[in-house]
Amino acid sequence: MFKNVLTAADVHEFKNWMTWADRFVILTHTGPDGDAVGSSLALCSFLRDKGKDAVVIVPDQAPDFLSWLPGFKDIHVYAADSGVCDELISKADVLCGLDFNTVSRIAGASAGFVSSKAKKIMIDHHPYPGPDFDLTVSHPELSSASELVYHFLCAMGQYKSITEDIATCMYTGIMTDTGGFSYSSSDPNLFIVVSSLLDAGVDKDAAYAHVFHSWSESRLRLQGFVLHEKMKIFKDCSTALITLSSGEMEKFDCRKGDTEGLVNMPLQILGIKMSVFLREDSERNQIKLSARSTGSVPCNRFASDFFGGGGHLNAAGGEFNGTLEQAVARFMTGLKSWKKSTDDSIRQLFKQQ
Repeated sequence: MFKNVLTAADVHEFKNWMTWADRFVILTHTGPDGDAVGSSLALCSFLRDKGKDAVVIVPDQAPDFLSWLPGFKDIHVYAADSGVCDELISKADVLCGLDFNTVSRIAGASAGFVSSKAKKIMIDHHPYPGPDFDLTVSHPELSSASELVYHFLCAMGQYKSITEDIATCMYTGIMTDTGGFSYSSSDPNLFIVVSSLLDAGVDKDAAYAHVFHSWSESRLRLQGFVLHEKMKIFKDCSTALITLSSGEMEKFDCRKGDTEGLVNMPLQILGIKMSVFLREDSERNQIKLSARSTGSVPCNRFASDFFGGGGHLNAAGGEFNGTLEQAVARFMTGLKSWKKSTDDSIRQLFKQQ
């Protein structure tokens, strides 16, 4: 039996907003991934079906492998049209923040978000939710924001309003944020949710093919380059490191989303328990960090301790203001520091295989 983590009382205030609010704006984080886009489009579709004026705004362009999702073509990109996006935010009755825990994650849209007099709700699964919201729905124990949207709609008594389009968006968000159900997906309740989405008409094979089998030739060549030339293995630390400069990405005509999933690949190596990916972002003049781990190894602690980031136990991110070389030096400093740790979860990295 499905166990909803939310109750009617949890969503009572939002239901009240829906009685009078007409204009809803849904925002999600920079570098929007499958869960960010999927959860946002699912909620947007639900609100439109209820007769509301609802739009989705992303800070920058979402990857092409998500372009098949219902409603994707209607997404507003802040970086491409900030004036229109600021106007939409200023006129909104309700601002919905999905898949982020602090307003800084929506980049340029954050100023308008904070100054807006609209009601604001956070629907997120990352730990340590920040302020700036009138209503916070935060459940880090769930696999994804998309799963949380499912709980949210059911708690509102709107299970029957979950159409095939809404279900497809939520399923895609869950699938991508669990790496095709390979991590953050041990809760049996999650598969009851997934079963319900399949009952609503989701074609899981098509969703998988769209996301994982629609690569460009350049992405496949980039992957080979990364594995052969750019992956370093630190056997004594059970850790792998991948680095990519902006020049290297340009060499392979790297498009939005082409680096998605690269950080997961070293975890296929026997004995590797943590993988770190450092990518140069020339537009923002900083280094982006992605980290993944297995078991109880807390890659979110590594991201937090050394790169000002955070996330989930086995999936985290962070940023570094400096050169790629300096970021690698910070990574090495982090590993050396962790070698001195007495925390059992961290010590796992340094046990002999």
